[in-house]
Amino acid sequence: MRRLRVSSIVTEVACLVVFAPASHAQTTGSAASLQKWDADHDGTLSVDEAKSVASAEFDKLDTDHEGTLSEKELGGRLSHGAFQAIDKDHDGTVSKDEYLAAVEHRFHAADADKDGTLDAKELGSKAGHQLSRLLK
Repeated sequence: MRRLRVSSIVTEVACLVVFAPASHAQTTGSAASLQKWDADHDGTLSVDEAKSVASAEFDKLDTDHEGTLSEKELGGRLSHGAFQAIDKDHDGTVSKDEYLAAVEHRFHAADADKDGTLDAKELGSKAGHQLSRLLK
């Protein structure tokens, strides 16, 4: 029984050593992104700030200035399935309105405490990373 307990402790410590740096790196990256996107410098990201960043990003990606993005223009920011899901009119492109609706949806999915803002920890979550891919 004692041997099993020691083995369990060793496993827990090993997990901390292996996974803690990745978690720290994710939080650090999320904090840097938050600082870049936080227009009012309050330490959080609001849905309006996220949509403002996303709107500018959409405009950068729309190199042909048609007002829509193809899956190719998105450059892997969305999986094929996610692209099809946000292409509400099924025309094979994503309009700015469709893009911003996806940003808002992903924002709310990342807002774990439902306070209407995202902090670095929430941006570092899986849902936060999905949002960040649209804001790059």
